[in-house]
Amino acid sequence: MSTCSTVSRDLDEPVSGTAPVARTWLLLEQPGPWGAKALTSSHLDTALGRALDTAVKGTGVRIALVRRPGRHADRGTPAERAVYAAHTVPGNGWLHGTTIEDPGRLLGLDFAALGRGDHHTFDSVLGGRPHAGDPLALVCTNGKRDRCCALLGRPLAAELAASGTGGVWEVTHLGGHRFSPTVLVLPHGYVYGRVQAHAVKEILHSAREGRIVVEGCRGNSAWERPGQAAELALRSAVGEDTADALTVVRTDGAAPRWEVTLAHRDGRHWRVTVVQGASTPPRPESCGVSVLGSPARMEVTAVRALPVTAALAS
Repeated sequence: MSTCSTVSRDLDEPVSGTAPVARTWLLLEQPGPWGAKALTSSHLDTALGRALDTAVKGTGVRIALVRRPGRHADRGTPAERAVYAAHTVPGNGWLHGTTIEDPGRLLGLDFAALGRGDHHTFDSVLGGRPHAGDPLALVCTNGKRDRCCALLGRPLAAELAASGTGGVWEVTHLGGHRFSPTVLVLPHGYVYGRVQAHAVKEILHSAREGRIVVEGCRGNSAWERPGQAAELALRSAVGEDTADALTVVRTDGAAPRWEVTLAHRDGRHWRVTVVQGASTPPRPESCGVSVLGSPARMEVTAVRALPVTAALAS
């Protein structure tokens, strides 16, 4: 059976620069089945889902539903639901969690502040506190969005959970179905594609130590896609795996060419040239669409260290 993920893998489509973009993730536990647009097509109240979807627009916050790996029969409304918020911008990253009984309380959050990295609204409104457990591994499993997410994501989540790996959740949507199975790792916000269980365990082990695995990485969701590709290329070029070491300072230009300036926390700066190309031959970008496409790919063509004077000017 040919799927969008098998075609993408066979064509060796690069995964770098394909992560979803969100400075802050807000995750709400919602057991049971999910539809294609899970916020408004699950057992979460439809009006609440619609209101949340509207409330986060333009704030840098992305809401997703999560559930524990396993069967998803309707067992009624849970008495308590886990809620997490994570800000993924290096230097101000954090992951807080709590439990709530009424998901409607989420509408009391200041989403603009949350998107800026202010966790106080999450803590004061919902009783949030810093997450002290394992990093979270959020595996996209929503087969109603794309069958690859169910065919490849659900077995991965189940295998990880059965092996005793902590912090594993199924999540509704991370985009890039053709890179399934795809996983978001918090608190740092790096997204991975085409991963197997042993690779996820290595990624989580590194995350516990504040390090990033570059292999299979789609990018940090804190950055726009040119910045994601630039950061991963720079990490490979200089051998940097510390999670919070690099920051995208600015991105100049527009499609199909950008100049991305990155800073290391030790004061070094680089300028990375990223060019957008089209993937050929045309291929299905998702199993849910019948039209073949040529998805954009981010190609890094130059990595240049900046002298101190140029870095200060930027």
